[in-house]
Amino acid sequence: MEGRVSPVGSSRSIPAAAVLCRGPVEPVVFLANFALVLQGPLTTQYLWHRFSTELGYNGTRHRGNCGNQSADPIMKEVETLTSHWTLYMNVGGFLVGLFWSTLLGAWSDRVGRRPLLVLSSLGLLLQVVVSIFVVQLELHVGFFVLGRVLCALLGDFNGLLAASFASVADVSSNHSRTFRMALLEACIGVAGTLASLLGGHWLRAQGYANPFWLALALLIVVTLYAAFCFGETVKEPKSTRLFTLHHHRSIARLYVVPSPEKSRKHLALYSLSIFVVVTVHFGAQDILTLYELSTPLCWDSKLVGYGSAAQHLPYLTSLVGLKLLQYCLADTWVAEIGLSFNILGMVVFAFATTTPLMFTGYGLLFLSLVTTPVIRAKLSKLVSESEHGALFSAVACVNSLAMLTASGIFNSLYPATLNFMKGFPFLLGAGLLFIPAILIGVLEKVNPRAEFQQFPHSS
Repeated sequence: MEGRVSPVGSSRSIPAAAVLCRGPVEPVVFLANFALVLQGPLTTQYLWHRFSTELGYNGTRHRGNCGNQSADPIMKEVETLTSHWTLYMNVGGFLVGLFWSTLLGAWSDRVGRRPLLVLSSLGLLLQVVVSIFVVQLELHVGFFVLGRVLCALLGDFNGLLAASFASVADVSSNHSRTFRMALLEACIGVAGTLASLLGGHWLRAQGYANPFWLALALLIVVTLYAAFCFGETVKEPKSTRLFTLHHHRSIARLYVVPSPEKSRKHLALYSLSIFVVVTVHFGAQDILTLYELSTPLCWDSKLVGYGSAAQHLPYLTSLVGLKLLQYCLADTWVAEIGLSFNILGMVVFAFATTTPLMFTGYGLLFLSLVTTPVIRAKLSKLVSESEHGALFSAVACVNSLAMLTASGIFNSLYPATLNFMKGFPFLLGAGLLFIPAILIGVLEKVNPRAEFQQFPHSS
């Protein structure tokens, strides 16, 4: 197999005359994340509904007698099946995406950002088409796994984000880049919040199918916009080989090639920190909907929508908090404050037995997302300018590994701990967050200015 890029994989696949305008990338991120978040809780609730119907269980759907169902073995089986199939979907997608996210991200440096945006959008589009068939025709829930894997083969949402952030870096100045990156993060948060609020209400009013149809329509718009309206940001796109080990070798060199001032050790430890933070974030996110649906909370789809919206609000509140805290504190202290509130939120979730207490936990997460941008900024200052592309491909790889680990740990641990403490996975998450808190503090104290060292520019 030659592994050469076909016309579809090249920026020349869409002639300049066919590009209707030179629009920004923010609409792609906003609409794609809206469609993705709209599907997430709905898929979990659909799995719960399917397994409940198959097993003849409907006890927790009535809040009045929910508290009397805690020992119901059928309810526990429904929870276990839902958790396990969520795990299968995530593992299937992340195992495939682990390889492709790094490969396609580096590939886009040569062929341009548009091909990766189009491929990733098509992958998301294909996934929702499969989901619609499952819901409308009541196909086996294993097809959800197939849709997830097919999406990952085309880049998944991680590939879309990688291309989006890269396109912003391509065209923004050093002065405006932070604001443009923050704007992309805000698009993710606002889209997630709106989709979560809409999804819960819509599910109650019209069932599962129609929200998936809206997601399909939005992803068609995203794909067309990426293909014909997005302004390519790579100045001279070139056809290049896709299937080559060069992309992965450049990532490996970051961690194994010696460098001055022990920067590789700092790189590895900061990477470990971001790995743990992302693992806890997505692990908790994976089980929160299931945690809310079951006793003693017994939330309906409306409350689940509110809860999912609350999960995405920190994208905005953390950005505002980061900007304000930077006026009086160093970035390291900002990250430590964010981790402290994250730990508190996890502890509250672990012991939440009422809706107000659950939303108190969500409220404590308002600064939970300030940590990752601080770590990314420190990482970017530990490598030379010529290594930035490989670095952010490595970060994408770390994120994929973290999400896979999160799915494996939290979705397996949750059903295993139902009998003695349902909230134990959240306590585990709180404990794990002490690891990055300690590492960030130690790295700052041992070599507080390591991230500011400059390397000579490589030609």
